[in-house]
Amino acid sequence: MATIEGTFEKSSSLKVAIVIARFNDLITSKLLSGCLDCLSRHGIDVSESSKQLDIAWVPGSFELPLISQKLARTGKYEVLITLGAVIRGDTPHFDVVVSEASKGIATVSRETGVPIIFGVLTTDTMQQALERAGIKNNLGWSYALQALEMGSLIKAVS
Repeated sequence: MATIEGTFEKSSSLKVAIVIARFNDLITSKLLSGCLDCLSRHGIDVSESSKQLDIAWVPGSFELPLISQKLARTGKYEVLITLGAVIRGDTPHFDVVVSEASKGIATVSRETGVPIIFGVLTTDTMQQALERAGIKNNLGWSYALQALEMGSLIKAVS
């Protein structure tokens, strides 16, 4: 029996793209900061002149799938990370945005074979989002770890 797992070892060759929603950027920018910190500590060049990392800003979480699809189809990236924050309001808009973003991102990943980490916070309140973006724990770090694991796992099964 073979056991195939991804690793979190330093990776100087992994090519990563982050697609981040500008809406709720108080939250998403904190997620990005945690994500970049983790990637940097694991050997990914996150400098402005990096050849390993690109960051694409989109208006909101609803737009994450389209730009993720365009980036994944370039063949340049081994893994993508999507970052967004959708906070429940008084209307059903929350449900539509979360549903379409999650389905769209999953579809793009399956169709392109590029792993896409779903780093979209879906919370009931701003306080919950702030807690997940750094007050208690920055999930951006976790999303980056998932990307490192999936990037190495894809290489292992290819």
